[in-house]
Amino acid sequence: MKNLKFLFLLLIAAVMSGCAVTGDSKEDGIHKVVIQVSTNDARTQKIALNNAVNLQKAYGAGNVVVEIVAYGPGLSLLTVKNKQSRRVKSLAVDDDFTFSACNNTMNKIKKKKGKYPKLTEGVQIVPSGVARAVELQEQGYAYIRP
Repeated sequence: MKNLKFLFLLLIAAVMSGCAVTGDSKEDGIHKVVIQVSTNDARTQKIALNNAVNLQKAYGAGNVVVEIVAYGPGLSLLTVKNKQSRRVKSLAVDDDFTFSACNNTMNKIKKKKGKYPKLTEGVQIVPSGVARAVELQEQGYAYIRP
């Protein structure tokens, strides 16, 4: 009878700990990553995209959420004139990837050139790229800067 009681308590403890694990977003197996791009260096921009794809390969589709935040000179990565534009567009349709362009940077470009840069399809605009990176880190995202 003591063994049965012990097994029952062990079962309850296992069920309770399982509920606690599934309720915590860090414990559900989803890895969250923010990648900062603030340079117009083509090699660094390509590395940022490679990092994102490699994370998905390492953890598996659906097990990672990557947001690439571009601001300053790095905003060029998210424009249609960039060599990586087709790649950004194809990744943007995947639920694992989000691309965020800094509106502050876009406004500065408009002031300087008279028009906003044309963003690649699938890119979202955030008020501030730097603030977006901070917000994501506060939400538990790991920070990567290639």
